[in-house]
Amino acid sequence: MALIDIFKRKPKEKAEKLPKKKKEVKEEKPKEEAPKKVEKKKESLAWRFLKSPQITEKATELSKGNRYTFKVSSESSKAEVRKAVEQLYGVDVLGVNVIRVPRKQRRLGRITGWRKGYKKAIVRIKEGQKIEVMPR
Repeated sequence: MALIDIFKRKPKEKAEKLPKKKKEVKEEKPKEEAPKKVEKKKESLAWRFLKSPQITEKATELSKGNRYTFKVSSESSKAEVRKAVEQLYGVDVLGVNVIRVPRKQRRLGRITGWRKGYKKAIVRIKEGQKIEVMPR
């Protein structure tokens, strides 16, 4: 029976003993201008498309001619790579070439396996701009 008593309404005596709250008077405020729209910061999606810059002898020679090489995800397109490089490095991209490097079979003794294939993009940027691939 004690459980049922918990759910019963409390007697008025206990309710009267509680201090009464004072009624608050609402003050009318003058209407303000419509709230300003807050611009959402566009999140960079570069991490989805760009895996890493490719630092090889050929890539360093290409960088002298304003061409930079990146390993990219296999699902990314030229337009997505262009947007990612422009957002991440703040440069103007003139062109993007995409190359699929096929997987290759390799052996170590009797054990044969496969080296993973990947997709890389060669990005040409505007003359006079530079991408800092390796910070000095």
